[in-house]
Amino acid sequence: MEKIPSFTINHEILKRGVYVSRKDVTPSGDVITTFDVRMTEPNRQSALSPKALHAMEHLAATFLRNHPKWKSRIIYWGPMGCCTGNYMLVQGDLTSRDILPLVKETMEFVAGYEGEIPGATPRDCGNYSFMDLKAAREAARSYIDEVLDRITDENLEYK
Repeated sequence: MEKIPSFTINHEILKRGVYVSRKDVTPSGDVITTFDVRMTEPNRQSALSPKALHAMEHLAATFLRNHPKWKSRIIYWGPMGCCTGNYMLVQGDLTSRDILPLVKETMEFVAGYEGEIPGATPRDCGNYSFMDLKAAREAARSYIDEVLDRITDENLEYK
């Protein structure tokens, strides 16, 4: 079997950042851009806790699907299996720089969120108590302060 493209990225040198992971064209001609929102350096920094990622998923997905400008173009936001970040799928032929303000706005929302996590009830979620809001907020704040506020090309383009 051939490796899928995401397994050909050199994770030994990958930095935290926002990367275009792939672009797909639907049968109707729409382009779907998948972004790698990499929050920790793979195999060199601690992964995010699954509970923090789950809380972040609920918050970010809710925020993005209600965003006044982007909501009609957001397809998906969800955690990576390796727990080093999230994937965001957006309709359109986009670059990392195109969505950088949206990623920062999303992380600011997560970092500052207080209250009940949207959808964190037995009726709405299959594992509603498996969340850590405090850790999600801390991870988002760290990502803003250490990556998004200091972004360079090396955090936006795979090597």
